[in-house]
Amino acid sequence: MNTKSFLITCVVVYIVANALGVLIHGVWLGPVYEAMEADAVFRPKAEMDPMMWVMFAVGAVWVVVFVYIFIRGREGKGLMEGVRYGVLMGLFYSLTVTFNSYVIYPIPFDLAVKWFFGDFATVIISGVITSLVYKPSN
Repeated sequence: MNTKSFLITCVVVYIVANALGVLIHGVWLGPVYEAMEADAVFRPKAEMDPMMWVMFAVGAVWVVVFVYIFIRGREGKGLMEGVRYGVLMGLFYSLTVTFNSYVIYPIPFDLAVKWFFGDFATVIISGVITSLVYKPSN
């Protein structure tokens, strides 16, 4: 494994995934979350904000594991390998987390579907980026 390339790939995927998270959850779904505030489904923003470091830390661990798994199974087939990996990991991760959350929390089904597609797209893009950025040792 090329450690320098591994670390660079992790940083790039982390930045892109978090930027997509802002677009998905802040811009696209922000109004949905605001409309649900009265339902008390989520913590109040004032209570959630100081805890956001947990999400960022867990996201960093997720990215390291995601990139590591790709590298260990890498076949060197380029962009389409990243797409395939992103689709498989997206289904593995997003499908389970999203629809289990739908069952556990009182959220509307359409929000669960939006979470799924937003996360699924993020994981596919992360797979593509991983396949393009990571360069094995020569």
